[in-house]
Amino acid sequence: MLKNWGAAIFVAVALTSATSTGTTAGALAQPLPGTVSTEVRMKLERDSRLSVTETVQVPDGTTVKRTVPLRLAVGNDLERRYEVTDAKVEGRGGTTVGDDEFSATFEGGQSTLTYTVVGAVAPVGDALEVRWQVAGGWDTELDKVSVSFSAPDSPTSVNCLAGPVGSSQPCTSADLADGKGVRAQEIKLGAGERVDVAIGLSAGVVPPNAVVVEQSGLAAAFALTPISGAALGGLLVLLLGGVALLWYLRGRDAAALASEVGAVSVLVRDAGGRVAFASPDGVLPGQVGTVVDEHVDVVDVTATVIDLAVRNYLWIAEVRQEDGFGHDWQIVRRNPADASLSGYERAVYEVLLPQGADAVTVSELRGRQVDLARVRDELYADVVEKRWFVRRPDAERSLFWWVGIGLAVLGLVATVVLALTVGNALFGLAVAVGGVALAFGARSMPARTKRGSELLEHVRGLRGYLHGVTPEDVPEADRELVFSRSLPYAVVLGETERWLAAFGRQDLYWYGNSGTSTDFRRSFPAFLGALDGVLAQAGHLRSLRAPNP
Repeated sequence: MLKNWGAAIFVAVALTSATSTGTTAGALAQPLPGTVSTEVRMKLERDSRLSVTETVQVPDGTTVKRTVPLRLAVGNDLERRYEVTDAKVEGRGGTTVGDDEFSATFEGGQSTLTYTVVGAVAPVGDALEVRWQVAGGWDTELDKVSVSFSAPDSPTSVNCLAGPVGSSQPCTSADLADGKGVRAQEIKLGAGERVDVAIGLSAGVVPPNAVVVEQSGLAAAFALTPISGAALGGLLVLLLGGVALLWYLRGRDAAALASEVGAVSVLVRDAGGRVAFASPDGVLPGQVGTVVDEHVDVVDVTATVIDLAVRNYLWIAEVRQEDGFGHDWQIVRRNPADASLSGYERAVYEVLLPQGADAVTVSELRGRQVDLARVRDELYADVVEKRWFVRRPDAERSLFWWVGIGLAVLGLVATVVLALTVGNALFGLAVAVGGVALAFGARSMPARTKRGSELLEHVRGLRGYLHGVTPEDVPEADRELVFSRSLPYAVVLGETERWLAAFGRQDLYWYGNSGTSTDFRRSFPAFLGALDGVLAQAGHLRSLRAPNP
């Protein structure tokens, strides 16, 4: 679409610089032998067409090429377009004319390029300006560029710029040739540099024919203007603010006051005066891991297996592998699952020892398909039932993940549609960014209730106990039970190594060695690693250790 002309449009073009009539270098330098040079003669016709003749001298055995852009940006979302017609080379070479650029090639010797430019005359205030890139886009250095210009009336000014595109360096010389025309010259033009000439004429000499249109294609679709930039910033603030608001409403833990949490007492004395371990609020090892990191992980299940053995539902024995090399571990049914077990503990029990099975080795578990989907579902349901979470953490993450992915896809589709139609495709990208932010923020959406936050503080106290307690703090007669009951919590909280170093022993009521003499402090971590590996094969749970409360 044509635009109204005004001086502001052309002030913004690449020729913006202080206008000068140039300096005359005296006698024009002659091109050196064996170099490339060009002499450009321009004539402005009365119908506003610009006839151009270029005489190019190229050393024998050399081929050079020149490419001139036919579209130049002149302001926000606007570009000035030129049209080249009737292009031909007399001599050795050829031309190619496209919508975006015009190119010509020249081979050794002297060649003459002729063509006509439409769109070179533009109104600037109360005058006219003829502008053309008389030399530019050469793939080699030019020794000399000579320019002459004539018009139906005497020019009023000349501005000649040379050097890299966008620079404001004046040509070697440029003058009005006694008011009858224009002469300009540039010595030593580098490859890729240009000579750009803008010539002033009085109004009415010829009709203007410059064409300025809105930019098309991807450049226009993604152009950032002050108005679109402000609107885009507002949209991004709205989208990212919405994500932050969602986190504030749905992803932020309910606060628990320190006065409401109270001190954590892990070692207690029973009615008989014996020291025993008591977990905070009766929380189980698997529940600890899930509440702390909001995921059901492999380590949560492994700690539950240890806890079931400590509570006499299972027996764990280290045995030799069938081939006699290496070690294996056998998990034996000791007592049947009863009503004292939670839903997820019963699921773990039945995964290891299905109905009718009394024992299984870790190597046998590795050879069969272990399905932990029920364990995962039962444990997530358990933490909601205990009112540590309002909703299942996995369902909450999944909801916001898919909403974020959907929003990102919608934004990308909108970007493509806007780019191909009305433009302003950046708005679609802003929606996509908001969707990606929501998808990545989904991991933070599960929020603990006030009761869950209180439990988290208790778990921190439990970790402090695991870090600080020593054997001297527990009577010798009670150490085996205190060590055993605490061990599953040390496993799930990543304190196994420290706990074994402080309390590790070989003779335990729930763990035995059959035909081996391995120290428990070395065999038990190996058992944990082997069992973790088997459970991780199921692919239902994350395989990691030591959640940080």
